[in-house]
Amino acid sequence: MDMLQSALMQRALLAAVLVGITAPAIGIYLVQRRQALMGDGIGHVALTGVGLGFLLSASPLWTAAAVSVGGAIVMELIRWYGRTRGDVALAMLFYGGMAGGVVLTNLAPAGSNANLTSYLFGSLSTVSPSDVVAVCVLAGFVVLVTVGLRRHLFAVSQDEEYARVTGLPVRLLNLLVAVTAAATVTVAMRIVGLLLVSALMVIPVAAAQQLTRSFAFTFAGAVAIGVVTTLGGTTLSYYQDLPPGGTIVLLAIGVFVALSLLAAPLARRQARAKAAADPAGCPLEAGTDVRSEEPVADVGGGPGTAAPGTMTSQQT
Repeated sequence: MDMLQSALMQRALLAAVLVGITAPAIGIYLVQRRQALMGDGIGHVALTGVGLGFLLSASPLWTAAAVSVGGAIVMELIRWYGRTRGDVALAMLFYGGMAGGVVLTNLAPAGSNANLTSYLFGSLSTVSPSDVVAVCVLAGFVVLVTVGLRRHLFAVSQDEEYARVTGLPVRLLNLLVAVTAAATVTVAMRIVGLLLVSALMVIPVAAAQQLTRSFAFTFAGAVAIGVVTTLGGTTLSYYQDLPPGGTIVLLAIGVFVALSLLAAPLARRQARAKAAADPAGCPLEAGTDVRSEEPVADVGGGPGTAAPGTMTSQQT
């Protein structure tokens, strides 16, 4: 394929794979904590870092990483000590980050406004070798945290009070999740763009949850979906001259819809198979998830509908 012969596309595909791995890997914890929009907030804060990089003639990727981490820490500190509600604090950082990015970019040398678009929506043609090095370093950190500390992060994401009773450093782990999310935003912004990075943290996780409630299988499935959609979207954007961020996100939404349509008949088939194997057994009660065989909250979707974000700890 001529695409693979291009050094530019080789870098873009490598970055796409790393984005596909890291975004769902941290996204699964954000979804469990019901903080799916944290990536969006950090993405807007990172815009200030990009503008600062333009102004200082430094690497926007590293300045965005530094500002993103700072913004993530501020979010957690406000959540712990502030009198302002968490969603209000997130909104202020959201808009403040956007405003700071716009102002700093306009103060930067001419041409920065044009470059800003590639950071907002992603661009294949602007992924440089130095960007790939930075992305690899940050992606390594994200994978190390999300995989190496998965049991601790899962416990904190499910029930902070229980995790605190068991002796886990809850605040430190919460802070680590926020910092890791900031690193992930920086990893993804060159391919997906700052405005769409949160979608890749959430949609693959939601898609994987259509087929399983096991944390381990959801984690693996979300990463697989993330890699497939980022590679597919990057390839499609190359041949059709489309923006990579929007293409990747639309492809991920398509996978979510397809798996949602597949999940219902699959659950019914499993229920019939169970009934045939144990005809004397009691009929399924409302609120029982036939996929995980564990009771879950009935949220109005009928029997077998699990509460959003509900997972089991099997094989974590």
